[in-house]
Amino acid sequence: MTESSLALVRRFLVDRYGDLKQRLTARLGSSDLAGDALQDAWIKIARIDTVGVVRNPGNYIFGVAMNAARDRMRDVNNRHLSATEIDELLEFADDVPDPSRTAEARSDLRLLEGILQELSPRQRDILLAARLDGTPRLEIARRLGISLRLVEKELQLAQEHCLARRARMLK
Repeated sequence: MTESSLALVRRFLVDRYGDLKQRLTARLGSSDLAGDALQDAWIKIARIDTVGVVRNPGNYIFGVAMNAARDRMRDVNNRHLSATEIDELLEFADDVPDPSRTAEARSDLRLLEGILQELSPRQRDILLAARLDGTPRLEIARRLGISLRLVEKELQLAQEHCLARRARMLK
């Protein structure tokens, strides 16, 4: 793409911002995330000097914005507590649960164990490593010898399965 074509992409982003945001909102399910992704896309596009051939500026911008949205969602999923947040959590009183709460917690645990057994071994390993152990997805991919994309897909499927099964069991 020539510099004049790059200017065309930039102008397209400005001129069609509303349409792009509406399309992203429909895909992402969040107007705020769509707006943030478009802002990130603008910054990325503003920083580059040249790009390859772009046949459709709208699709090009949409792709850049979707990648930015994925990055934002990944950052949210990988967020760790600060030292101050941990200190604040430790200041809460530790209430000892009464027998009924203990029984309810054990029942919930058995329910969760049953749901986890329904997952494939790989999905279960990925879910437990990511959510229970806090292992970074890249490390999980390396450990299992699979791609990062497959780790993310399997994690999403496992989470969706667990949530759906829990909702059905609680009805």
